[in-house]
Amino acid sequence: MTTVAVIGGGTMGADIAVVFAHAHCAVHIAETDPHRRIALRERLSRELAGEPAQPPVVHVAQDALPWDAVDIAIECVPEALPLKRSVFAAMEGLARPDALLTSNSSSFPISAIAGDLPTARRMFGLHFFMPAHLVPLVEVVCGAASDAALARTLVQLMRDSGKVPVLVRRDLPGFLANRMQHALAREAFALIDAGIATPADVDAAVRFGFGFRFLAAGPVLQRDHAGLDIHCAAAATMYPTLAANAEPARVLREHVARGELGMKTGRGFYEWTPATIAAERARYEALLRAALELVRADLPKEKD
Repeated sequence: MTTVAVIGGGTMGADIAVVFAHAHCAVHIAETDPHRRIALRERLSRELAGEPAQPPVVHVAQDALPWDAVDIAIECVPEALPLKRSVFAAMEGLARPDALLTSNSSSFPISAIAGDLPTARRMFGLHFFMPAHLVPLVEVVCGAASDAALARTLVQLMRDSGKVPVLVRRDLPGFLANRMQHALAREAFALIDAGIATPADVDAAVRFGFGFRFLAAGPVLQRDHAGLDIHCAAAATMYPTLAANAEPARVLREHVARGELGMKTGRGFYEWTPATIAAERARYEALLRAALELVRADLPKEKD
């Protein structure tokens, strides 16, 4: 049994704990906020209610963890670099020398978090995607000092846990998936800025067009389906006209300046009320669960 420490019991920390609990790992979660610890226990109880007779071992603590037993630690604290660096410095002093130390940061490279710590070779980015217990992908991100053999060990651990790991050999901003996602978003918002399409039509074009096909094949495999000659010719025509702005689109900056941040403020590109937020989140999660069932045959086999 692998023993996992999750540092931080927020939304991502809770979801990541569920991932490892489903993989029959012993999971220990450190969360300093007493109210969040209560909510965390309730969340885990709901998510793991359908487990077989032998339930997963999940402990929620304020700070004390059984570091001598921990094989891998995942830092899930807020996105503040000084905080993450202090957590890693503390983990280095607490964890066994052979334990893997990882960060779920989506913005800070592991090289910046690890800094000049003596055992930076065992430190990696381990980037999950929300909601982490439903989205299969996880990025294993190497820093300048990360050990390649340990990276392969981490990839195998994630595969054994039922995830789809991808190895990112250099921790450039955005890693792998977010870079591609932001490239799409840049073009999408540029089209809205130019009055070419509405936000709703942009969403529909992705969801019910090429995005629909991405469930079956990624952009590289899809080009093999369609023909590389066709893609190459189309690229030669379109690339010169694609958005290349080095700052966020005007429409995006204007929404942020007005405090229209989406669900969290009740208005973004769409209008939101507590009722519509609840309905949208339920719809979103139901579709993700259905999609997960559709691609289950392509996922790694679960551990025995």
